[in-house]
Amino acid sequence: MKTIWVCMLFLLTLACGGRNAKNEGKQLPEKESRIWSVEKAWDWYDQQPWYVGTNFNPSTSINQLEFWQEATFDPETIDRELKWSADLGMNLHRVYLHNLLWEQDSTGFLKRLDIYLDLAQKHHVKTMFVLLDDVWHPIPKLGIQPEPVPHVHNSGWVQAPGAPILGDSTRHHELEPYIKGVVGHFGNDDRVLLWDVYNEPDNVAGQPGRSKLEVENKHIFSLKLLTKVMRWAREVNPSQPLTTGIWKGNIAHWGTPDSLPPLDRYMILNSDVISFHAYDGNLENIKLKIAELKKYNRPLFCSEYLARGVGNTFQNVLPILKKEKIAAINWGFVSGKTNTIYPWKSWDSTFTSEPKIWHHDILRQDGTPYSIEEIKYIKELTGHLP
Repeated sequence: MKTIWVCMLFLLTLACGGRNAKNEGKQLPEKESRIWSVEKAWDWYDQQPWYVGTNFNPSTSINQLEFWQEATFDPETIDRELKWSADLGMNLHRVYLHNLLWEQDSTGFLKRLDIYLDLAQKHHVKTMFVLLDDVWHPIPKLGIQPEPVPHVHNSGWVQAPGAPILGDSTRHHELEPYIKGVVGHFGNDDRVLLWDVYNEPDNVAGQPGRSKLEVENKHIFSLKLLTKVMRWAREVNPSQPLTTGIWKGNIAHWGTPDSLPPLDRYMILNSDVISFHAYDGNLENIKLKIAELKKYNRPLFCSEYLARGVGNTFQNVLPILKKEKIAAINWGFVSGKTNTIYPWKSWDSTFTSEPKIWHHDILRQDGTPYSIEEIKYIKELTGHLP
């Protein structure tokens, strides 16, 4: 009898274990209860103009930390470059923040954000703040930032929070004061249009010397952190919408949540307005992305595009986005310490001079354009031609 009982218990355990494993793979991540309804999202978006802008980082800053730390915060350059963007008809910029800035000096950090928002408002530019970022260097450090590596794309950009916190789920709670502090402070501020809570979760650094610093199984930890960050932001309940931009994977499945990996599915299903990245050289891919994402019946924001070397140009992409009234936010404005005029491949190939075809960015540091024809085209679409 004992032998029979043990065998039955063993078979029951196998059956339950198999069923649980099978269900786990199909289980959808929880959808936050405070996500905006489709109706609320469109009521909000229908009151907005067509937004055009850039991922804004002053030319004197190599990364988010140099942008905002007290010693290197540069309102004069910010003001000048914001004016140049407004002269092109730009009215929305996506701007990266960092949790270490909050830990370093939360009061001073908020004051500098206020200064920036005042300058942006002066030039009639709204702001889309980015709270966290999984891209480039996994180990961010406060203080003096490194000088740019010559001719290398974004050599000094840093992840937020970075590998030490991201890869240790017992430390994720350390970010709650930052998320709630910043979103709470500006949650009813008309100068802030919306919040991008987490840029490109699970983007793994592949540059020489950095990949070994990355979090193993990063997608698992990025999803864990994203769910917490989204919940914290929802608890603050800002008047502005929340989003996290989808950026990779099989784009033919973007409109079918059951076919998406858990991380991408969560990003889509928990965004009040849906944002996405479109660096595609094949314009049909961009059109497919839009067609798939329109299935969710929510307003769309293209929060990154422009890769001239593959044919992803203003002349090719902007008309598609304007036709659909999709907010168009390219990467880079004034060429500077980020070196994003150089392509991504500059990490593993040698450039010795300025590339003939700029990858990102629009203006030089003296305000002159990379392409006069490009400037005319942007102004034509934004209605800012003389």
